[in-house]
Amino acid sequence: MTMARQHGQISYKSELARKSIHLLSLLIPIIYVHVPRLTGVTILVCMTLVSLGVDVARHYHAPSRAWLMKLIGPLLRKHETENGTMTLTGATWVLIAATLTLGVFPLVVGVAAFCVLIVSDTFAALVGRRFGVRRFLDKSLVGTSTFIITGWLVVLVVGQIYHLPSTFYVAGCIGACSAGLAEAAAVRFRIDDNLAIPLSMAMTMMILERLLQTLGGEAFSHLVR
Repeated sequence: MTMARQHGQISYKSELARKSIHLLSLLIPIIYVHVPRLTGVTILVCMTLVSLGVDVARHYHAPSRAWLMKLIGPLLRKHETENGTMTLTGATWVLIAATLTLGVFPLVVGVAAFCVLIVSDTFAALVGRRFGVRRFLDKSLVGTSTFIITGWLVVLVVGQIYHLPSTFYVAGCIGACSAGLAEAAAVRFRIDDNLAIPLSMAMTMMILERLLQTLGGEAFSHLVR
């Protein structure tokens, strides 16, 4: 049985629709880099609070739940629709991740980590569900491989856009591997992968930057503001 047939998953058509919406989240870093940092963080915090409010209404206000389930029900995963327990949708987790990743870490690190979340998670899910047979931790081997490869491509693009030194590519590519492992193991550690992916990558990049500096490498996190 392929990974795409695991019990409780949404249909592949719904997965395509969900991930198409997920890709729209790339607008977040695109807009963020063009506004003052405080303005960007404020906007993200407000969007996150609104999304949290919608989740609360979906769980505790029956009319809101009925309307939202009719609107977005087919796109929600099983754990997002269960009654009796407060759960957040993927959209809310993405906004929480954006607020933390872009608000806490240096701009170029936050942008790279968040873009890997959006791009790599999307392609890993679609490829893994279509072709995944062999498991790797909680996901498929082909899905995790796709995640890491697309993560490297994101690092390459970000590095080229900002003309960053080789240390960025080293830290970013290793960070993408860390993010891929976090995505594959998120279920067993009960962490939402939308949060585990960018935070693990950003923290790995910051640690590696310090390590590479001690070896004579050039710092990169301060080069983009």
